Amino acid sequence: METRPIGSLAVSVVGVGCNNFGSRIDERQSEEVIGAALDAGVNFFDTADMYGNGKSEELLGRYLGQRRRQVIVATKFGNEMEGQGRGARPEYVKEALDASLKRLRTDYVDLYQQHVPDPDVPIAETLGALDTLVKAGKVREIGCSNFSAGQLREARKASDARPGSVRFVSVQNEYSLLHREPEEEVLAECERQGLAFLPFFPLMSGLLTGKYRKGKPIPQNTRVAKYERYNKLLTEENLDKVEALIEFAESRGRTVLELAFSWLLAHRVVASVIAGASSGEQARDNAAAADWNLTPTELEEIDSLLRAAV
Repeated sequence: METRPIGSLAVSVVGVGCNNFGSRIDERQSEEVIGAALDAGVNFFDTADMYGNGKSEELLGRYLGQRRRQVIVATKFGNEMEGQGRGARPEYVKEALDASLKRLRTDYVDLYQQHVPDPDVPIAETLGALDTLVKAGKVREIGCSNFSAGQLREARKASDARPGSVRFVSVQNEYSLLHREPEEEVLAECERQGLAFLPFFPLMSGLLTGKYRKGKPIPQNTRVAKYERYNKLLTEENLDKVEALIEFAESRGRTVLELAFSWLLAHRVVASVIAGASSGEQARDNAAAADWNLTPTELEEIDSLLRAAV
């Protein structure tokens, strides 16, 4: 599989989001997803300490086993972690990393990410703690998540004020064909700073898999069927857009899943598309979905049909 850079790291253009591990899927299914992804050429696994309240990290560490040094492991700190705390205070950052390393059964994290901004802690203080961890060999690169363009600029300014210190090399925000907010400012800021962009929820919680169709029943045992927060995504506008995208993809002998991945990767700042999976089959399908090189004309046509569906 093709790789792209995140700082000094070379990551597969499709990554595995591990938020399902230990929560929506059990241990056997988690092992199946990890194995299928590795077999398909995926080398990038993205988790967080809060996923499954630590269970995701535990399962990832257990099932990677001796293959740990063959892959890129990313995790996050900062969101509420039961029994551990939250935030980006320097002392907490160090404690959170040590706890993650223990759960992951490793002595270093490839990409350590601040999960959310902390308005109570100056970013310079957090970056100082992360710099110490990198220089201690516990972290290779650092990133952030859910940061605005202004917050990215603030972080860069703080790093520049300390020559020789580490700086964020990536930002992970929600981005998909149906959620275009990063195009307002963040993608351009990534271009200016040379940051890698990592889109999460690339399939809009399943809407871009072709699973949910206008005028058809919602498939049972899906998140959209079970939870109101996901069911709210099934608006007339979203479903109209999905139908238009399915028609576009099928007219070219492709699937909307392939379109969702390949459209994101057509943006040069995107390093890897992080997608969750609940089975080995899904992990394999995701890994195979990134080989469509969309032309500028096709990208313009996609934007036109999405505007027409509003």
